[in-house]
Order: sequence, then C-alpha cells, then structure tokens
Amino acid sequence: MRILIATAGSRGDVAPYTGLGAVLAEAGHEVTLATTDAFAPLAHGAGLGFRRLPADPRAHGGAGGGRELMRTAAAFARELGRGFAEVAAEGADLLLLSATTAPLGWHLTEATGTPSLGVYLQPTAPTGDFPPVVTGVRSLGRAGNRAAGRFALRMADRVFGQAVTELRRDLGLPPLTAVAMRRRREQENWPVLHGFSTALVARPADWRPGLEVAGTFWPYVGAGEHLPAVVEDFLRAGPRPVLVGFGSMASGEGERLSEIAVQALRRAGLRGILQSGAAGLAADGDDILTIGEVPHALLLPRLAAVVHHAGAGTTAAALRAGVPAVPVPVTADQPFWAARLAAIGAATEPLPFAALSVGRLAEALDRAVRRQTYSRAAATAAARLAGEDGAGRVRKAVEQLAQR
Repeated sequence: MRILIATAGSRGDVAPYTGLGAVLAEAGHEVTLATTDAFAPLAHGAGLGFRRLPADPRAHGGAGGGRELMRTAAAFARELGRGFAEVAAEGADLLLLSATTAPLGWHLTEATGTPSLGVYLQPTAPTGDFPPVVTGVRSLGRAGNRAAGRFALRMADRVFGQAVTELRRDLGLPPLTAVAMRRRREQENWPVLHGFSTALVARPADWRPGLEVAGTFWPYVGAGEHLPAVVEDFLRAGPRPVLVGFGSMASGEGERLSEIAVQALRRAGLRGILQSGAAGLAADGDDILTIGEVPHALLLPRLAAVVHHAGAGTTAAALRAGVPAVPVPVTADQPFWAARLAAIGAATEPLPFAALSVGRLAEALDRAVRRQTYSRAAATAAARLAGEDGAGRVRKAVEQLAQR
C-alpha cells in the first residue's frame, strides 16, 4: 500500500512520524512523508520517500497579539493548502494526517476517494477532563472545559477557512466550509490514533467513538547510530550531567538562557550539556558541553535530569528514559505537557519561561536530581511507556483498512 504521511510545523511536529513511517515501511508498505523542505533529510534518513509541502512555519512565526497570531497562522495554512493539490496529484492509497494537516487532508479524501486516518500528537477533541491544550492548564469545570474545547476548534476552523476555500477550488470541489467538513468527519466517527502515552493522558471517557490513545510515536533512530565521540567522552568524564535544551523554541534568547543555565548548574553542583537548538544555547568549560542535534533515545537515559520546554516529543523522551525533568514551557501545548509531567510526579512544578532565573532553576535542579521521588515516578512512567506500541497500533489499523 502507498501511504502518504502529511505533517507540518517544527521538528517536534515532524520527527515522530519518521519512526511511524519506518515501522509501516518495515511491514511492506511504500511510505512517503509530505512536509516542508527543512525536514527532507529526516525522511530520507528513515528510508522514507519525500514530497514537499511549501509552507515554512518559521516564516510565519512573528510576535504580536491574538489577532496578529491568527493572521500569521492563516497565512501559514493558506500556503500549506496551496501545496496539497500537487501532493495529492502524485497519488497514494492512504493518507495519514496530523492535527495540522487534517483540516486540509479531509478535502483530498473527498476529491480523490483516498481513505484517511488521523495520527495526532496532541489531544484536540473537546472533553470535560481538561481544557484545550493550547489555552492553558486551568480547568473550567467539565462543562466549561468542553465549551472551551469547542471554541478552540472553531478558532482553528477560522484559521483554515480561506485555505479550505482555495484548496476546494483547486481540487474542483463545490464550496464547503471548514466548520462543515469538520462536523461531517465527526459525524462519521473519522478515526484518530493519538501518538502520546496514557501515562500522561488517559483516553477521556466522553470522547466520541473512533478517538483512541495509541501510545507515543518515536522518532526514527538507525540501528548503527551512536553519540558523537565528544559527547561520549564528556559523559564518561564525571557524574551524570543535566541536559538543558529548548528545541525549536526561544529563538533570540540564547545568551540569556545560556547564562542562567550555566550559573544554575554550577550553583547546584551539577555538570551540564547545553543543546543549542533554535535559541542558540552555548557555553564553554570543563563542566559544560554544547551540542547540536543528537537522538534523545541515545542521550537521555544517561543523564541525571533534563531541563526542557515541555514539547510533546521531549516530554515523552524524558519519560521513556526514566529521567526527572524541570519543565520550562514557552508556548502552545507546552504548559499542558509540563503540568502533566508535574502531576504524575516525574517533574518539578513548571518554571515560568519569561521570569526564569538562576535561583529558581538551581533550586528546581537540586530537587529534581537529589529527591528520589522524581526519579521513581519517572521510572514508573517509563515502564508504562515500554508496554505501549503506538506505531504498532497504527500498523494494525492500516492493515484493517487494507483488508476492507
């Protein structure tokens, strides 16, 4: 079966699908990843095909208030939509759609008759169990949470409104709003397998049929991959260090964050590894190492703790490694995942990114590393993650679709 996985966003929005694609390819399917140019090497490295989607979120990531954010998000969606007709023209037997691409991919399904399946990294369906993941962590009560969830979906449909109009025109389809298409898919119980762990989010009982929590989709790591020699040397040279990294977040904040991180690590008496990321973290010293991208699956199990932005992928990777975390969420769904980590006892209380200080970080690091309750909770969650097989659940769903 020819399978097209479509996603867009930052590295954390793309990398998990490389591992999922590799599992499907190993099962005998021809798998192609459709995403932006920056991640073509990730697709090729996992042995997957690649198709280009034109939108680059970095080009639309400006600052501003709510209206400005809506405008930049809508511009991103329109640019993304313009590439979908071309992607569809190259053909596929099945579309696997992320939460970002589903509002566009549904229309490809209608136009081509190609079946589709959701493979989301975050819970997006309204529920009384918690508020929408992008609006903060304060519960509004069960009825309020559900209402807020429906409102969040309406805002998402507004973002995709013009993109949907243009895409349907390009596909030769009659007019249909983004809201109407979402309602149609919900009434059909369109299936979505969510790529996160029940250790963090149990399946809400009030979700409709077709929505399932499958387990984490892990980024692809080749059998022969290993850590760079300089990292191995540093790890062997002393006690387990702490990793500090903010992934694709905090661009332009590198100098501030690096200074805070180094001083806090030294105040807590800990060695550290700074992962440069979009922020450009960097520092020198016998007790500090600066690195670029390395597989978290290889590095994190050898650490004392991780200071991170609480993106979904890094959150899961730290849990799988059984390593306590100090979350410093920046935006979007990160406060949600940070709160979930703290709730299960595998992380300290989240630290505010804008007000991050040497004293706060040093104190949190001291607690995370030296209080065994955090590492025990992380180990418990790691055991649960080990019993899940998110990619395997998707493979079974694909096989069932193929049989039908």
